Amino acid sequence: MAIDLNSMFMPTESILEVVIRGTIMYLGMYFILRAFRRQSGAIGMADLLVIVVIADAAQNGMAGETHSVTEALILIATIVLWDVLFDWLGFRSVMARKLLEPSPLLLVENGKFIDKNLKQEFLTEDDLLAVLREHGLESETTVKQCYLESSGHFSVILSKATNNR
Repeated sequence: MAIDLNSMFMPTESILEVVIRGTIMYLGMYFILRAFRRQSGAIGMADLLVIVVIADAAQNGMAGETHSVTEALILIATIVLWDVLFDWLGFRSVMARKLLEPSPLLLVENGKFIDKNLKQEFLTEDDLLAVLREHGLESETTVKQCYLESSGHFSVILSKATNNR
C-alpha cells in the first residue's frame, strides 16, 4: 500500500473557503453559546453532552463537502435551544427536575461509607478518601454526610464534634 503524499497535503477545497467556513462556524457557535449559556464554575453532564453534539454538528459545517454553514448553525442553535429548554423546565417544574437531574447520592453517613451507593457509582473507598482529602479532611470519621451531587461535585457536611473544634 503506497502513501499518496499529494492527496495527503493538497487541499481539495479552496483555502479561502476553508478559512471562511471556519470563521463563520467559530463566530456563529461563539455567539449562539454566548447568548444561551451561562458561565458556571463547572461543566455538568448535560453541558458535556451539548459540547460533544455541537462539535459533531460544527464539523459538518466546516467540512464543506455536503453541508452548508447555515445548516450547521441551525443544527447547533437547535441543540442549544433544547438544552436551554431542559434547563428552564428543570427550574420551573419539580417533576421535570426529578426526571432531568439525578438526586444527590449519600456516600458517607455518620462517619461510615455507604458501600451500596459507592458500588452504584463505581467509587472505591480510596476514591472517596481522596475527595475528602481535597476538602481538607483526613478520614471519613469526621464526616456527618457526604453526597455526590447531580453536578458531579461532592458536598461534605462535617459532624458537630468536628465543627466545634
